[in-house]
Amino acid sequence: MMTHERAANIALAALTFAPLVMKIDPNLNVILTACLTVYVGCYRSVKPTPPTETMSSEHAMRFPLVGSAMLLSLFLLFKFLSKDLVNAVLTCYFFVLGIVALSATLLPAIKRFLPNHWNDHLIVWRFPYFQSAVVEFTKSQVIAAIPGTFFCAWYARRKHWLANNILGIAFCIQGIEMLSLGSFRTGGILLAGLFVYDIFWVFFTPVMVSVAKSFDAPIKLLFPTSDSARPFSMLGLGDIVIPGIFVALALRFDVSRGKDNRYFNSAFAGYTAGLILTIIVMNWFQAAQPALLYIVPGVIGFVAVHCLWNGEIKPLLEFDESKTEADPGSSSTSQDEVAKSDDKEE
Repeated sequence: MMTHERAANIALAALTFAPLVMKIDPNLNVILTACLTVYVGCYRSVKPTPPTETMSSEHAMRFPLVGSAMLLSLFLLFKFLSKDLVNAVLTCYFFVLGIVALSATLLPAIKRFLPNHWNDHLIVWRFPYFQSAVVEFTKSQVIAAIPGTFFCAWYARRKHWLANNILGIAFCIQGIEMLSLGSFRTGGILLAGLFVYDIFWVFFTPVMVSVAKSFDAPIKLLFPTSDSARPFSMLGLGDIVIPGIFVALALRFDVSRGKDNRYFNSAFAGYTAGLILTIIVMNWFQAAQPALLYIVPGVIGFVAVHCLWNGEIKPLLEFDESKTEADPGSSSTSQDEVAKSDDKEE
């Protein structure tokens, strides 16, 4: 693990636990936690080989519609069914999902202390009576799942805000690391669609805010406040993951060209600026804000201005990870290139 990535992981862990022992301004906590999560997820997304699956333009166009259908379904479930019953079912679902996400997040750190054959040898397990259903895993993944299982059991029992945030951060890191937009065109379509989606469901209906308050699951990060009337500030995971995968694409674009982190820096700066503006407007009007309203123009705008300044519109728009071939000699150096780029900037 590179020095700057390790430092970001340590800072993120310290910031997550800090409210237990000291008072931290929730606005500052929101900004730092979200930005550090995006930063860690982006660097974890840099792989020796291109992603095997990327999002298509058609999927990007349908995503806001699918998201709207799911959001409305949850709203109706909470409206017509017992809130406790719905949350009990969701807790079971997120218990399993949390183990997978948390173990995957911890795996790189755990693997270094285990024998190589534990990391490389796949164990194939077939479900009884369903031989076509196959699960493949390594001994290292089993070891990583042990603390994840105990942690998720604690979350399911106590629903403590700290457990919620740790699981939420794990979901965000895994989402940014594993999801690939494929191209900036697809990324632009997705962000534009979700820009409209977020504005509509927050400003024109009570659905988004109602579901966020009723949904007792790690789909949002909670930041303790000193206000008894509003004990927590909230930030939805979508406001981290969705723009985060675009920022990660910018980083991988830089790495694919062997360049300094040009567009990653501008995309990350745009995300930070958009998030800060969200907090400012939210406090000014004392009302919930659709964060993507400010983050999407920030991310796309910063990258677009940077691209126009450098005169590199064509290579950026033509970049497609699904058509990128891995360089045989670069499989062990992709992350090294990123580290060298950061060293030059420092």
